[in-house]
Amino acid sequence: MDVLFTFVPRENQQERLQAEFPEVNFRFLYKNKSFLPTADIVVTYGEDLTAEDIESADNLKWIMVASAGIEKMPHAAIAKKGIIVSNVKGIHKTPMAESALAHLLSLKRSLPFIYENQRNREWNRKTKSSELAGSTAVLFGPGAIGSEIGRLLQAFGVKTIGCNRSGNDAEYMDEMVSIENVSAVLPNADIVLSVLPSTKETYHLLKKEHFQAMKEDAIFMNLGRGDLVEDQVMLEALESGEIGYAILDVFEEEPLPADHPYWKMDNVIISPHVSSHSGKYVERALDVFIPNLHAWIKGDKSPSNPVDMKRGY
Repeated sequence: MDVLFTFVPRENQQERLQAEFPEVNFRFLYKNKSFLPTADIVVTYGEDLTAEDIESADNLKWIMVASAGIEKMPHAAIAKKGIIVSNVKGIHKTPMAESALAHLLSLKRSLPFIYENQRNREWNRKTKSSELAGSTAVLFGPGAIGSEIGRLLQAFGVKTIGCNRSGNDAEYMDEMVSIENVSAVLPNADIVLSVLPSTKETYHLLKKEHFQAMKEDAIFMNLGRGDLVEDQVMLEALESGEIGYAILDVFEEEPLPADHPYWKMDNVIISPHVSSHSGKYVERALDVFIPNLHAWIKGDKSPSNPVDMKRGY
């Protein structure tokens, strides 16, 4: 059996795989797809496979995506050949939840102001610090990541309102609302946070009227996908004062162009798609992949975290 990694794990991680599966031929090649035609399984971050690659992959039966997002993959080509796709949904919850809390606490406790004064050697105690306690957060996508964010927010005394398609209950949410009815709760939100994936349903989901419904001092945070909001809508909401602050980890165009207005705006934090980064990332991905590969070798062709390429998640 041939397993192709289109990225290169650390040496100890490669050794872990080879020791666990001495009968498997692993190839760890950074964006080198020359062995794709013979690969039975491909492990990828999901951004480097084209329709032509899939067409050339004569033996390919399973693609394991070492991330949660699959929007850049050739969906139609994969679905046409009946290739099984799975991802590592859930492994991002710890780093992303910590990123969300770090950004929120940084703003609430005036850390950018404090750090700037330190750089300027200025003893300035006129902070505008506030607290998370007693605030309300609306979370779009209260799944594994959103629920973990909710758990931490609740520990800080924040009321959490989850928002999904159905409005059905989710863990660590004090209330739930459907996407259709979210405008009813946005006026009460101090924090609006999204970890939604990119699908046909979420494309430009948030519109001008949603931002108009938010508080003028609301903090909007997008850790999901950049196409949730049309860039011009986001920009106008910030420039017009419809919201107070935006913490953006994802953008419609990445990398964000050097001449984009966001770079010079005082009410924007630009996080270059790094909220999920962690030194433990690949290790956690392997913790998902290894049991699935054991099962695959034994004949179980139903890996955990299956992805429906037609639905997009």
